[in-house]
Amino acid sequence: MEKGTLGGLNGGIYRPFTDVDLRKVDGAITRLLSEVGIKVANKRAFELFKAKGIETDEEKKLVYIPRGLLEDCIASTPSELILYGRGNPDYNIHVGGTRVHFGSGGTALNIIDLETGQKRPSTLKDVQNVSKLMDYLDNAHFQVIPVFPNDLPIEKVDINRFFAAINNTNKHVQGGIYTASGTKEVVEMCSMIAGGLEALQKEPWVSFITCMISPLEIDQTYGDLMMICAESGLPLSIPAEPLTGATGPITVAGNVANVCAESLAGLCLAQIVNKGTPVLMACTSASTDLRTMGYVSGSVEEGLINACAAQMAQYYELPFYGTAGQSDSKILDAQAGYEGAITNLLVGMAGGNFIHDALGLLEFCLTASYEKYVMDNEILGEVMRVLKGVTVTEETLAVDVTAEVGPGGNFLQEDHTFDHMREEHFVPKIADRKPREKWEATGKKDTFTRCHEIVLEVLETHKAEPVDEEVVKAIRTKFKNFVQ
Repeated sequence: MEKGTLGGLNGGIYRPFTDVDLRKVDGAITRLLSEVGIKVANKRAFELFKAKGIETDEEKKLVYIPRGLLEDCIASTPSELILYGRGNPDYNIHVGGTRVHFGSGGTALNIIDLETGQKRPSTLKDVQNVSKLMDYLDNAHFQVIPVFPNDLPIEKVDINRFFAAINNTNKHVQGGIYTASGTKEVVEMCSMIAGGLEALQKEPWVSFITCMISPLEIDQTYGDLMMICAESGLPLSIPAEPLTGATGPITVAGNVANVCAESLAGLCLAQIVNKGTPVLMACTSASTDLRTMGYVSGSVEEGLINACAAQMAQYYELPFYGTAGQSDSKILDAQAGYEGAITNLLVGMAGGNFIHDALGLLEFCLTASYEKYVMDNEILGEVMRVLKGVTVTEETLAVDVTAEVGPGGNFLQEDHTFDHMREEHFVPKIADRKPREKWEATGKKDTFTRCHEIVLEVLETHKAEPVDEEVVKAIRTKFKNFVQ
């Protein structure tokens, strides 16, 4: 497997569960799947489970997944995989173990307009622009398509949303899909770009998300989408989103057990449809505001839940898709910074492999902010510095150079300082470290303004390697829903 250069530092240094806890949660997951059961409202999926000879309830549409079937399906799922960059091996990411990668997510229905500063419905142009920005940002290791093109009818969303993202970044692109026909169009379109489905399966630079319904259900729509994606042989993330006290238990441990059981049930369906399908065990679980029981996305408990779920994925030796980085603030302010930073740090330190939503999202994930993508990129640089850790050698302990400098001296002109300063210290691009006088003299720019200026420059000057124009012409001819 050809590894790239983006991310991939090891987490796993934060372990909220003990080894005893992991076994207890595993036992709870087993009970949920085998005793409580999963409602499978999708008729074809129900019949596929039933054909495995397991216990079912026809009237309630419940399937009871025994431990043996669960273990077989986990064993047939790759424990690690390469999610490829399109045409650039430096952008390949090696997912599995405790290797950490961060990227965008959504799908936000709104965006903060760059000119007016007001919230408005996002469009296909925003999909293109955010993708270009994600291609530029060095601590964004992949892109989960983060905004929805409200200017398109639903039958045209899938193929155009994916193409807009793919054509504006060479990093790996993952996204949710909305219709069965649209999913098939995306698979066919990407196969055309790759030179055939087999070539795309060999080096998958695109992957999909299909959701479980909390609590404990595979519904008709997502069941269809899940099976179509599994049949394609392309990588698939299967998240669930139990909300504490609403669609999942109020307790962190109970919520983790539920979300893992739900994702693993989807994994089982994918393996029954196509044994060996690359599946990321996934968690998008969040918490509720205890005062209103409304959905919130920036709570510290969300970070805890996703960190715990990452540990469970490591327990099962499965690659993991997790959630962190969002804020419930409506603007780019202190809340937007500290909420995103805390959860990104928690899930990164826990060793989440494919951490989406890590950049750009405000207002309960309903709204994206161009400027927040830039600010979060800097936060992620600091998180990656934490994951890099501290190297302790004779050289870094610096006893010899300290002896040479001596008491009362300074290290400014020492070769040791120049040799190590860049690798030891994260250098921010956004944070202002100038004295107040210089800051005032250069315009007294706040964080928002500095981020805004970078966004405008990137959108004006940065360009990813686009899809070959001859292939684009063939796509235009083949798909009546293609509008670009």
